[in-house]
Amino acid sequence: MKKLFAVFALISVCIPASAWDPTRVALHLVGDSTMADKPNLAYPERGWGQLLPEFMNEELEIVNHAANGRSTRRFINEGRWALVLSELKAGDYVLIQFGHNDQKVDDPARYASVDKDYPAFLKQYIADVRAKDAIPMIASSICRRHFDNEGNLQRKLIDYASAAKKVAQQEDVAFFDLNDQTCGFLKEIGEPASQQYFIQVPPDLYTRYPDGKVDNTHLNVVGASKVAQFFIRDLRSRKHPLANYVYRDSL
Repeated sequence: MKKLFAVFALISVCIPASAWDPTRVALHLVGDSTMADKPNLAYPERGWGQLLPEFMNEELEIVNHAANGRSTRRFINEGRWALVLSELKAGDYVLIQFGHNDQKVDDPARYASVDKDYPAFLKQYIADVRAKDAIPMIASSICRRHFDNEGNLQRKLIDYASAAKKVAQQEDVAFFDLNDQTCGFLKEIGEPASQQYFIQVPPDLYTRYPDGKVDNTHLNVVGASKVAQFFIRDLRSRKHPLANYVYRDSL
């Protein structure tokens, strides 16, 4: 119980892009809300990239560019990708994780078809990173907590995860299958136990949500910590160069 309390008490804010330090090797995080820094510390939502610095030493600069509601298309069209490239230097790493918002067929500003646009955008990201003599990496989107009436987990992002894996193989880029890892984990622990990793706000706690809120996409601090653990343990298991910056694999 004390350990769980300590995890909930942990508040980690990733160094913003404006504080980028050009003297150190950097890991740039590029993605959507499930990875992003959440500045409103009064609300329990956290992105897993926000918790990543808790596992890695300060010799690595972690710059979290991820933002809510972004897809491969929107991140480029808004100029966010140009900002990343302007800060990128030779030897830096860029971890790219999209998919949740690329699915949104009813939103042309974000939608990227899984068979054509999404792979094409990922390949553009990879080419742009390599043009800066930096190292691209791809991660599949984390699992949504969607169980059917019989308690079976529904993998809503499997097509985009498979497309990301295929691009990584084609382009010879390190691939981190966080979709497979997180879906496997949720399936193993089951629907009731999985609630503790996502936003489950009771009524009368936040003015914005007087009736409470159940969010099966976004993580709380415990869920964000868990996903960060999956990533850094994967780094270590494959002896990735970034594993040299990992100083612990649990909180």
